[in-house]
Amino acid sequence: MALRLLHEFTRSPAATIGERIHMRTLIAITLVLATSLVANAQVEPEVEQANGIKFDKQLVQRWKVGMTITAPAGPCAGIFGTATVPTDWPEQQVRLVEEDFSPEVKDVAYRVLDNGVKQMLISIPMLNAGQEAHAFVTVEVTRSSILGPDDPTQFEIPKRVPRDIGKFLAPSPYIESRHSKITKQARELVKDKESAWEQVEAMYDWVRENVEYVNGPLKGALAAMNDGTGDCEELTSLFIAMCRANKIPARTVWIPQHCYPEFYLEDKEGVGHWFPCQAAGTRDFGSMPDFRPILQKGDNYRVPEKKEPQRYVAEFLKVQAIRGGGKPQVQFVRQLLDGE
Repeated sequence: MALRLLHEFTRSPAATIGERIHMRTLIAITLVLATSLVANAQVEPEVEQANGIKFDKQLVQRWKVGMTITAPAGPCAGIFGTATVPTDWPEQQVRLVEEDFSPEVKDVAYRVLDNGVKQMLISIPMLNAGQEAHAFVTVEVTRSSILGPDDPTQFEIPKRVPRDIGKFLAPSPYIESRHSKITKQARELVKDKESAWEQVEAMYDWVRENVEYVNGPLKGALAAMNDGTGDCEELTSLFIAMCRANKIPARTVWIPQHCYPEFYLEDKEGVGHWFPCQAAGTRDFGSMPDFRPILQKGDNYRVPEKKEPQRYVAEFLKVQAIRGGGKPQVQFVRQLLDGE
């Protein structure tokens, strides 16, 4: 089923959104499934990428995504909201199952940001005091676990990084890949390693051995290195920063309640491959057993509604100020309907 992409919204006030969106019907999320799968069933297709990772077992889950908005204390006008919706990746396929929009929701559309983040955008012209509106989509996500390559020694650091990959060599919010302390340590770790795989693995093991997992507020790669503590975001950020310091592209993969890094190497034919690893938790290097849906990949986004680059594309809501108006209450929803 074809997917039509909405042109990016400008930073005009929310009241003009309805004038710019003419489609009421949600465009179905593209699905490519090689076989018919029963929800929540695990199968073993053992699909292999040439020279790279292997897709192993699959899990099919249904997720409900969207928002509920209420006007508890007064009317609310010009409501505009966004929510991230899972989309296709090599290890993940997504199919639209159901859409549920209350009558107050007048316009619904999709847009895709840089790095492939898919957002649902909704517009509500008016909510009277005491009214409630909702916008939900239910998607079926088929996620594959990943096995590492048979021969990791064949991979090399890219000599010429493709343009769309080059952005994953630059610093990102909380990933200070050009700070002298990070670059010095990163280069020290790889100087006696022969293969690119060994170099990346040395950085991976150093981060896991020198940063103790402690759950807490976001503080970034450099702070984690200085403090010796951090959670999954800090361990992921520091590993990515070290990779980038050594000219190895790396990025963050975001899944519900967790994140992990991917790094990019080329095979001897010059074909690039992304390899996942688990920075926090069970040691998985070049492989990934997690079945939670991928929400986005990357860590430096330009979002039209935000002035500064965003590390993660979060849900968003804004409302037009009116005389005598109230403040809406919103509950963003990302709920697993079927599965463990």
